[in-house]
Amino acid sequence: MHVFAAAGAAFLLAVLWFDLMFDVQVRRHAGDPLPADVLTSISAYYRRVTTEAYPMNRLVALVMVLTLVAIVAEIVEDSAPWWIGWGSLVIAGSGFGPTLTRTVPNARRLGNAKDTPEEQSRLARSIYRAHLLSFARMSLVLGLQLIAS
Repeated sequence: MHVFAAAGAAFLLAVLWFDLMFDVQVRRHAGDPLPADVLTSISAYYRRVTTEAYPMNRLVALVMVLTLVAIVAEIVEDSAPWWIGWGSLVIAGSGFGPTLTRTVPNARRLGNAKDTPEEQSRLARSIYRAHLLSFARMSLVLGLQLIAS
């Protein structure tokens, strides 16, 4: 099960890496709103990945669920020290909920580009912060799973 959990974490890290390639554009601009070209770039990306990529965009949520299932299975199998499985479950689980209930809806909303530039800027910055935290979480999960292998 460690291999499946590690593969899921690695896949999610790759997805986050692509998201962050667009998200980092917000770092260079402290003021509000973000420049129009930055908002256009980030918004177009999130429109593609959250709505236009259907049904492939559902794969990320499926991998999140399968990763949690693999972690639970490794806990049940008792195939590694308890802190690896439980730590992985807490770290991954604490990120998947906010991702599916807040970050993804924010990304869809940003992809629609119907809000004011100020609101789009707020959404872009919020998504960037959430993705940085998610990247850290999934890096920890991957590290724990590699330790267990």
